[in-house]
Amino acid sequence: MQNLELDHQIPQSFLDALQTRILAEPQKTGIMICGHGSRDLGAVAEFSKLSQAIAKSLPNVPVDYGYLEFATPIIKTGLKNLQEQGVTRVLAIPGMLFAAGHAKNDIPSVLNTYAVQNDLQIDYGRDLSIDTKMIRAASDRVKQAINQAGGHISNDDTLLMVIGRGASDPDANSNVNKVMRLLWEGLGLGWGEVGYSGVTFPLVQPALEHAVKLGYKRIITFPYFLFTGILVDRIYAYHDKVAEQNPDIEFIKAPYLNDHPLVIETFLNRVLEILDGDNAMNCGLCKYREQVLGFEDQIGLPQESHHHHVEGINDAHSHDHEHSHSHDHDHADHTHHPYPHADHPHGPTTLDSEIA
Repeated sequence: MQNLELDHQIPQSFLDALQTRILAEPQKTGIMICGHGSRDLGAVAEFSKLSQAIAKSLPNVPVDYGYLEFATPIIKTGLKNLQEQGVTRVLAIPGMLFAAGHAKNDIPSVLNTYAVQNDLQIDYGRDLSIDTKMIRAASDRVKQAINQAGGHISNDDTLLMVIGRGASDPDANSNVNKVMRLLWEGLGLGWGEVGYSGVTFPLVQPALEHAVKLGYKRIITFPYFLFTGILVDRIYAYHDKVAEQNPDIEFIKAPYLNDHPLVIETFLNRVLEILDGDNAMNCGLCKYREQVLGFEDQIGLPQESHHHHVEGINDAHSHDHEHSHSHDHDHADHTHHPYPHADHPHGPTTLDSEIA
């Protein structure tokens, strides 16, 4: 979906202060944006565009990017590029909305291994997380959909369905509910619900079918995703399927976040947090550190990446599914801790490629 022009601009004073701060560091310092990767070329192009926007915002600071899997350059390539520019300290930011397995395990494992093998200091930042700037960016996307649909249906008669990625980490999943609640109340809509594209539940179709029963005249489906991809396409396809079955309700689609200026500004704030020493993730609800209900046996699991066998692969014929979910992959040599609710009737199998 096309983005509308946005009025917000990142304050130049903030950009100048951040760049001055980085250039004043005793070591030559660069920034590394760490993405997941996708076989969808559009998603890869959008991540690249966002990374280039960050680099353009800090023209005198070395900035590079890379992916865990299914796309190039891989993270190690980006780190090597920074070293070749003389960088001896890297500020690495996970290109993730929330801290689940990729941000907590896979990316840190790749970074730590590279740091040890190449005598490079890498300081790791936190995910985009719950942030007022991210909520404002999300609200712009929802308002964009409402404005395009018209004002013939009131906010009181409108239900917002926020679709998250879904993870085997309940902390990350719960953040989607918080995003929904902040949008629902902040925009003054009639109701809010949450669904997920995979791994957890409810999936998109049962979530929308439940929403239909609540009696609202308009349902907005908003994929809380950074970039396009197979999963976003399937979210919209299930939206269309349920809409077709319920012609008396107006269904509208909100665009995903993409390179909204406030998303870019949040990334840059994460860089500043590293410099200020405020880059700690939320460990109070982390299933690897605390006894999270239902996940007690995962405390202290080793921090390791499970993506080495798919680094750089971007062959649409090599796999028949979107390999982008957080923990539950289908490869025999690529195992994860089992998700405790794998047999739930409303999920959590990743969205099917064929929609009945």
